[in-house]
Amino acid sequence: MPTVIVAHFKTNIYEYLEALQKSTLDKLYEEPATCLAIFRLLPSLARQLVMSLLFSTQIMSKADLRQWIKNDKESLSKFEEALDKLQKLHIMIEQENKTIALNSSFKQKFQECLTGGGTHQSFGKLYNKPHRHSQSNSHKLPDIKTLDEHAKTKWEEILHFMVGTDRMNSPGASVLKVVTKANLMREKEGKGLEITNKGFQFLLQDVNTQVWAFLIQYLDLASEMLHMNVVEVLNFFFMLGSLELGQDYSVEGLTDTQRQLLDDLTNYGLIYRPKKSSKRYYPTRLATTLTSGNSAIVSNSSSNNPTDDDDSATEQGFIIVETNYKLYAYTSSQLQISVLNLFCNLQFQFSNMVTAELTRESVRKALKHGITASQIISYLTSHAHPQMKKRPALLPSTVVDQIQLWEMELNRLVITNSYLYKEFRTFADYEVVLKHANTLGVVVWSSDSKKMIGITEAGHERVKAFIKRKIVQRRSNGGDTTSSAGGTPAR
Repeated sequence: MPTVIVAHFKTNIYEYLEALQKSTLDKLYEEPATCLAIFRLLPSLARQLVMSLLFSTQIMSKADLRQWIKNDKESLSKFEEALDKLQKLHIMIEQENKTIALNSSFKQKFQECLTGGGTHQSFGKLYNKPHRHSQSNSHKLPDIKTLDEHAKTKWEEILHFMVGTDRMNSPGASVLKVVTKANLMREKEGKGLEITNKGFQFLLQDVNTQVWAFLIQYLDLASEMLHMNVVEVLNFFFMLGSLELGQDYSVEGLTDTQRQLLDDLTNYGLIYRPKKSSKRYYPTRLATTLTSGNSAIVSNSSSNNPTDDDDSATEQGFIIVETNYKLYAYTSSQLQISVLNLFCNLQFQFSNMVTAELTRESVRKALKHGITASQIISYLTSHAHPQMKKRPALLPSTVVDQIQLWEMELNRLVITNSYLYKEFRTFADYEVVLKHANTLGVVVWSSDSKKMIGITEAGHERVKAFIKRKIVQRRSNGGDTTSSAGGTPAR
């Protein structure tokens, strides 16, 4: 089974937090909801270590902690991994006397979180004012179905825009800034934006990973261009993960930065507001599952997933691939069909099924957009129909091999702007120039029989200067200066 390529952009909030300075993390740990959210995202052994020290007054060393772990290689390896993660997040600190202690701010606020102490509004402020019951849609209280539909519509607008379908509304300016800054999409010559290799890898992730990856890129954008307070933004994200689905919360108590976030997060589908000026907001399922634990983050779409038109098909797999490169996709999801259209030729669409074909042209089109053969194979593997899993090999080997061969075929030819040097008077002149160009490392191509050399654009001026020096030397020595070799732009 092929391995999914790991994208070179942050999809895990761990990576973002580990890169923050200790002073920033200390400020984050001043909010109990943030402490709880980060605790819930920790590996199970790391959570156990935190709970063991949270209410303890004993002085512990690393050796003392290690005694709680089984004395076998696998257990000790997990212990070192958990301790390393806690230290990188500055939750657990190794002091000068080699003792281990919890971050004092984290310890205090997490204790408050678990015991109900403090007077904070870290977990949101309920909207306690009486609701005005009106026939107007703007005043109707949304139920969970409405919240799920809002989350689905808004998030799919982003995904459909990335795959290039026309049926959805174009996302707002904030979305465009995020997808371009994260290199999920790029400008193509005079034709708007197109999906990149990273963008396709983004589509392969489960919904929670997609949301975190998007929010992390938004964080970078907020700090660099919008000059937002990163601590306040992160605290708001973590607070959303602890709120109750279907409950309304007041905007009172939110900072100016967090109020500014409401509009963008509404456009992303994480928040629902009856109207822009509303004094209350509702977190959607995309928000309340942000910190629901490792299993929720890495799991595939489930029946509670608000972003799939055909949940059961997506959960179980819906693609059948035959040895003749025919493909049958049992789905009605326009998003999944649009993704298939990136590397397949769609043929017929029925109410619950699409037929398509993998061709040299369709795969090469995807490859030219930066999508790799491994990504295509991984997509077909991860979405394979249950019937495919009864085979000895999940995908036909002929199909897998051919996709890889089409990629190798495309990669054999690389277009490089260069200058062609030709019409050398003698082979000796050709050899002298070729030797010098090879020394400089600027030779793209050469032919002894034709006495031609292809030189990179960067090396053209240096080779041209070398030839002029040789001509001057010959003149000073009274030699033949009729060599007509010169560089002509070529591709």
